[in-house]
Amino acid sequence: MSNEQLADLTQPQRDRLAFIELRLRFIGEIRRQDLVSRFGIQAAAATRDIGIYKDLAPGNLDYDTKNKVYGYADGFTPVFDFPAERVLAWLSQGFGDGEPSALKSWITCEIPSRLTKPGLDTLACVTRAIHQERPLKVTYHSLSSGETEREIVPFALIDNGLRWHVRAFDRRSRDFRDFVITRMQRTAMLKDRDVLPHEKSDQDIQWTRIVELELVPHPDQPRPEIAEMDYGMTGGMVKMKLRAATAGYILRKWSVDCSADHGLRGPEYRLWLKDHLALYGVKNAVLAPGYAHLDAARAGAECD
Repeated sequence: MSNEQLADLTQPQRDRLAFIELRLRFIGEIRRQDLVSRFGIQAAAATRDIGIYKDLAPGNLDYDTKNKVYGYADGFTPVFDFPAERVLAWLSQGFGDGEPSALKSWITCEIPSRLTKPGLDTLACVTRAIHQERPLKVTYHSLSSGETEREIVPFALIDNGLRWHVRAFDRRSRDFRDFVITRMQRTAMLKDRDVLPHEKSDQDIQWTRIVELELVPHPDQPRPEIAEMDYGMTGGMVKMKLRAATAGYILRKWSVDCSADHGLRGPEYRLWLKDHLALYGVKNAVLAPGYAHLDAARAGAECD
């Protein structure tokens, strides 16, 4: 089937074919039931859609007769041109899985674009490894170590507000770390290698630990009631529960003064962390504005 024939299909059909491609490329597999559940169609229609996609791109999928699932093929060539932002929205929030097209917004909106976007081939390799629970071989460019060959065991994506990371066990350092996706090259999933028990997410203390932070209007700022309105505070406070592995990123993104004496000055510091001891033992607390603790200084930034 040619692209011209693709254009002759109905919009719902093209949306389902786009979903098939997303599942194959970024998850690594597609079943008939995935289409049935997502679109509410009959199994026969799902079989027909997979057949249409196979005619369109025969080198993109292989059928596993044992597990009765279509899997990602090594000769995969994308049919649809998905923007990185849309793929990440689908992966993280579960929407935007239809055919990519230039849709018109309902009202005038201006959304600042990110300066950095992960390459989709790299992202796809990472997300397939996450879904299939397999190690990943990667050439990584680190600020501290330069270019190195590594084996990592990824298990989650992290959006720090500026760029995307992957949380993974690093077999080189034997520790859990964050890796910037744009710094990855020559990624390859190690299909025949297993993940060991100590490399799984439930062994990552920073990931499993939940910290509760209490944020209040910065004492140096006038009109605290404005901060209460802007941040939806109750009783002059907003409480956040988040993973220790993400705390430093979020506090930095929102310019929260994390000093013990609310000593940071500037219009950007509109919030203050009421109890800086809540960050005790949080490795990436070093990223939080104004936070200073011996443990954080020793740990340094956790992200390579």
